[in-house]
Amino acid sequence: MATYKRLAVSFERGEGVWLWDQAGKRYLDALSGIAVCGLGHAHPAVRDAICEQAGRLLHTSNIYRIEAQERLGALITALAGMDRAFFANSGAEANEAAIKLARLHAHRRGIENPAILVAENSFHGRALATLSATGNRKVQAGYEPLVQGFVRVPFDDLEAVETAALNRQNIVAILIEPIQGEGGINVPAEDYLPRLRAICDREGWLLILDEIQTGIGRTGRMFAFQHSGAAPDVITLAKGLGNGVPIGACLARGAAADVFGPGSHGSTFGGNPLACRAARAVLETIEAQDLAAHAERLGAFLLGAFREALAGVDGVADIRGRGLMIGIELDRPCAVLVEQALNQGLLINVTAERVIRLLPPLVLQQTEAQELVRSLGVLIREFLGQS
Repeated sequence: MATYKRLAVSFERGEGVWLWDQAGKRYLDALSGIAVCGLGHAHPAVRDAICEQAGRLLHTSNIYRIEAQERLGALITALAGMDRAFFANSGAEANEAAIKLARLHAHRRGIENPAILVAENSFHGRALATLSATGNRKVQAGYEPLVQGFVRVPFDDLEAVETAALNRQNIVAILIEPIQGEGGINVPAEDYLPRLRAICDREGWLLILDEIQTGIGRTGRMFAFQHSGAAPDVITLAKGLGNGVPIGACLARGAAADVFGPGSHGSTFGGNPLACRAARAVLETIEAQDLAAHAERLGAFLLGAFREALAGVDGVADIRGRGLMIGIELDRPCAVLVEQALNQGLLINVTAERVIRLLPPLVLQQTEAQELVRSLGVLIREFLGQS
């Protein structure tokens, strides 16, 4: 079905941060399959884990114990400071699990029509409930009636959250991205998550963090919430967790960890041996090579280098980000830059119409980062007529 407006290129192979098309042309991948391939392409640890597991066992069903799932669950909950994990196949499914968890938790507390607080410009997935939670009318249009039970407030606006708390007695949870990805790499104030945590504690709400794009080392910590120390009740993950193997996860702690019981949620393929073995290889490699700290250092370099390269350029509205999650906002729509960059051997993305989104692999090296700044800086200057 024609659900994608694809670019006229097909990639044949990859290695690290590089991809090659069918004609042998090389491209610097500054998108990572949209924050998926944190370890880059054809990483030996992931390759070996997949091959070994494929030769042993691919699927049994969640009606039996799955050792690979149990080992991954123990590792990821320890890294996140959580108690339990539910494994799915995608970020949308992870967020659906979190929404169901919040509603079930509320009903057991006697709240008949629970509502979840969400943010404008957010993105939580394309399943019907996650689409309804998303703060983007463009992706919702045509799919009405939407799922009810979401209260929307501006992102990074604590006063709006306090107002909602006063006026809506049926709010039971907040679902928020620590940094908005699809919304334009929007980084909130440093005290935003800690103060949301305090509000949730006061009101008895669950704090649910959608770390599907920010998690797994992307922002310079294994999870973005670890920059602030504001521990959530629920975390959702996907994208970088499997380095290309489809897997999602919903992690929970405390009372939230005990909401689901046998029969209350499930998945046919979620948490199968192959996906879990690949994900464990990803986490172990990130930990062993300290790639989250590497992402923090290199991200700081990229922010500084782009600000220097584009200093004084009319049309550059802002350069922001954290770790290897960077947005360069222009004062005009710039989607045309995606194809122009592709022609120059560079993979980027434009989101929120005016924000160049960069999500390079965590294994990006200094020389490759310098090449990214040089080539993209030239393209931006030419696009803005200041070459």
